[in-house]
Amino acid sequence: MSTNHREDWWYLDSSLSQVDINYENGVVRLVDNQAGPESVNGSGQGSSGVRRKVLVHVPTNEVITSYAVLENKLSSLGWERYYDDPDLLQFHKRSTVHLISLPKDFSNFKSLHMYDIVVKNRNMFEVRDME
Repeated sequence: MSTNHREDWWYLDSSLSQVDINYENGVVRLVDNQAGPESVNGSGQGSSGVRRKVLVHVPTNEVITSYAVLENKLSSLGWERYYDDPDLLQFHKRSTVHLISLPKDFSNFKSLHMYDIVVKNRNMFEVRDME
């Protein structure tokens, strides 16, 4: 990316993930900076000392603890299950071209996936440090 177009990009950067949105052509690129699986010690931090992230439904201040909870929140926002890929849990919103793709196993749900949900559902979800 050339530096003269830098103002066209928005960066949300943390020690775990980065969300890049190119407003020029609407491309969203999510980059997960995690080196490996997140293991948590008693302080809510991973073995590398980096704080783990949680997805929070803002209107209820509820931490998303399972795909059942997430599916309920997403369906109330107009998202529907999409069954195109048997290896993924996917949601599609008819009024948009957006598709949310998640790993089948909730234990593989990483900050990368959380930021994807946040970007596609403005003001409804936040990614926060685990307490």
